[in-house]
Parts: sequence; structure tokens; C-alpha cells
Amino acid sequence: MLDQTAPPSTPFRRLLPTLLLLLTVFGPISMDLYLPALPALTAELDAATSVAQLTVTACLIGLAAGQLIAGPLSDRFGRRGILLIGIVAYIVTSLLCAISPTVELLIVARFVQGLAGGVGIVIAQAAGRDIYAGGALIRFYGRLTVIGGLAAIVGPLLGGLLNAVTDWRGLFVFLAAIGALILMVTLLVFRETLPVAGRSRGGFVQTLQDFRTLLSDRVFLGAVLNQGFLYAALFAYLWGATFVLQDIYGLSPMGYALAFGLNSAGFMTFGYLAGRAAEQWSIAGTLATGILVAGIGAAGLLVAGLTAVPLWVVIVSLFLLAGGVAISSPPATTLALVEYPQIAGTASSLLGMVRFGFGGIAAPLVGVAGALSILPLGVVTIVSVLLAAAAALLILRRDRGASPDAAVRIAEISAR
Repeated sequence: MLDQTAPPSTPFRRLLPTLLLLLTVFGPISMDLYLPALPALTAELDAATSVAQLTVTACLIGLAAGQLIAGPLSDRFGRRGILLIGIVAYIVTSLLCAISPTVELLIVARFVQGLAGGVGIVIAQAAGRDIYAGGALIRFYGRLTVIGGLAAIVGPLLGGLLNAVTDWRGLFVFLAAIGALILMVTLLVFRETLPVAGRSRGGFVQTLQDFRTLLSDRVFLGAVLNQGFLYAALFAYLWGATFVLQDIYGLSPMGYALAFGLNSAGFMTFGYLAGRAAEQWSIAGTLATGILVAGIGAAGLLVAGLTAVPLWVVIVSLFLLAGGVAISSPPATTLALVEYPQIAGTASSLLGMVRFGFGGIAAPLVGVAGALSILPLGVVTIVSVLLAAAAALLILRRDRGASPDAAVRIAEISAR
């Protein structure tokens, strides 16, 4: 197993980390690019707001399920072949989304698109675990968070620009083009990171046993649930903010994209700083800070739902919510994956499934009161952050005889 603090100095190894970061754009770009056109899509397909938001939910659930499938398969058969299959499927299903004549067919196509897109996300995390360890691993997951934020900025901005010259169908064609570009880069750059000797054996039965091992680990479970609830708040923001900022506060699609880009810039900044803080200061402290910052943002949204507030209050609250999630991501991801190099794909798949699955459940809840109320967004985000805080207690709680103890694991990570 290639497990090291820095990749070897070969052309392949120098380019591979960049490609792994690019693979993380599948999720954000799939979900964010067409958000500025979501109200127009709702009107054209004559769909209710909550039904149109199911196109978001379907993609999220697909992303979760795709990771759950691709992770164990990559542990058994290697990363490269599974990745190539996923990218090709993503290109095809993006084109299917573009030609969907009804919202029902679009929902189905978005689910399949999510299945394919989930492959790139899980392979990026698992392959990163293949080639990094210790502080370099924490920094890598910090960079993954930054690139996710960058994709979140580029997605709505490009969506706003493209929406001025094409409709939502053209946006899905653009997604297919992005997939084709990543496919070409992958064919040129990606070589197998998981040697045959390091692959899992035993098929489906072994996969179930691996799942049982992971879910019986209190630290792993706490980290995964923490991220699941925080990403539920994040995805509630992603799709609730579309209607809040455009329908309630009257922002244009471009104005929405700019406001969203500001918050995503904060996501990037906080994600980068969190990777450094987790490595040099404290993994547990960085995680707790992220929960606190997200909680302040969620509380601001709840206040906005209970009484009229200026636009800047909502934007600041969204900024803090997104920033808090970014702060939590590098330390939580490291805690979840660092102890399982031999089943990194399976561990990453569970983490990704919970993140996107919880997000898929939360997203439609913000539309239950229609497009002209912020209260559901405030309630969903504050409840999600409180549950994330409760899950974090699983990581830090000390039980007599419990093994492995979170404090010991954190110290071991820091020493590597």
C-alpha cells in the first residue's frame, strides 16, 4: 500500500493529487450549476416548488448510493476501472437530463446522474488515503474542502452566466462537457493507487463484515453522523437559499450567484484554515469550532424566519453556516478514514452516503411552506446542527474500557 506523507517525484504522482481534487467537483457542480435556473425550470415543467426540489433530492440520494456502491467495489477491484465507468455514466446521464420532457423523468435521470457522480467523490477520498498519511492526509482533506467550495462558487456563477444565453437544458449539456474533460484527464493521469496485494477479498460477505467493523467503531460513527447532520444543514441552505434570495429578497439569478459565490468563498477559506488548524492545533478543537460557527449561522436563519430582517443578516447567517461546515470537514474526515487504509473505499463510501443521504432528506423540507417562507430553512438547519453536536459527543466521550479511545486516536494522528 502506498502510504506516505508526500507523493514520489514522478510526473504521474505530481499530477495525481490535482486530479483527485478535480474529481470532487462532481457533487457540487452537479447540484449547483442549474440552481440559478431552478425557478425557471419549475415554471417550464409546470411543477410545484417541492416537486422541482426533488430534482435536487434525487441527485443527492444518487450521490449517496453511488458512493456506497463504488467504495467497496474499488476496495476489491481497484480504483481506476471503477472510476472510468462512473465518469462515462455521468456523461451519458447528464445528456439524458438535458432532454427530459417532464419533471418526473428529470427526477429519475438526476438520480442516475447522482449514482454516477458519486463514484468520483468516493474515489478521490479513498485514493487520497492510499497515498497520504499523517499531517499530509489532513492537509489533503482540507484541500478537498477548498476545491468543493471552489466548485460551489464556479457552479452558480457559470449557471448565472450561461442562464443568460441558454436554458436549464443547456446547463446539463455543459455538465456533460465537464464530465468529458475529466474523463480525458483521468485517462492520461490516473494510474492505479491500490495494489492488488492491498485489495479486499471475500465479496459481498466481506463487505458486510467491513460495514459492521466500521459501524461498531464509536469514533468512526460519531464522525460520520456529525458530518451527515452538518451536511443536511448545508444542503438545506443550498436549495432553500435559491428561493429565499430570489423570491423573498428579489435577487436576480446573477445576484443570487454572486451572493452564493461570497458564501462559497468563505467555505473555501474556512476549509483551508481548518486543515491547517487540525494539523497544528487540535483536531477535536477544530471540529468543535466548526459546530459552533455553524450553530450561530443556523440561529440567525431561525431568527430570520421568525421576524423580518435585512438581507445582510440572512447572507451573514448563510456565510457562517457554510463556514462552520467547512471547518468541521477536514478533522471529521480524517477521524473517519485514518484508521482504515485497507478498506478506505468502504469507509469513504459510508461517509459520503451519510453526507449526501442526509442532505437529500433535508433539502425538500425547506420547501414545505412554499417559496416565500424562511422559517422551514431556519428550523431544519438549527435542528441539524444540534444533532451534529450530539454526534460529536460520541467522538470525545470517554467510556471505561472503550477502544479505540478518541483522544488516543487524535494523538496518534498528530504524531504521524
